[in-house]
Amino acid sequence: MQTTDVQLIPQSFAQTAQTGPGGFDMQIIIMVLIFVAFWFLLIAPQRKKQKQHAKMLQALEKGAKVKTAGGLFGTITGVKDDRFVLRIAENVKIEISKDSVAEKLD
Repeated sequence: MQTTDVQLIPQSFAQTAQTGPGGFDMQIIIMVLIFVAFWFLLIAPQRKKQKQHAKMLQALEKGAKVKTAGGLFGTITGVKDDRFVLRIAENVKIEISKDSVAEKLD
């Protein structure tokens, strides 16, 4: 009985170590396909959205109506290097970072 147990262990390791025809190559191909799918489904659309947002921020100027990421609505009354001056009510002006503008309203 001991002899058969000893013989089964190396045989089972040998079976798991063997790969079928192109086994490792198929794993690499599958990993590449998964990465390509992630690129087209997640990364590329996100980068496109970021570029559109940056373009919209550069086009904003005095008098534009905007909505901030925090939900404030207002009109741009001044443009500085890294922020906007936003009028949110009569005689109420705030400064917000350019990145906090979510969208331009028409």
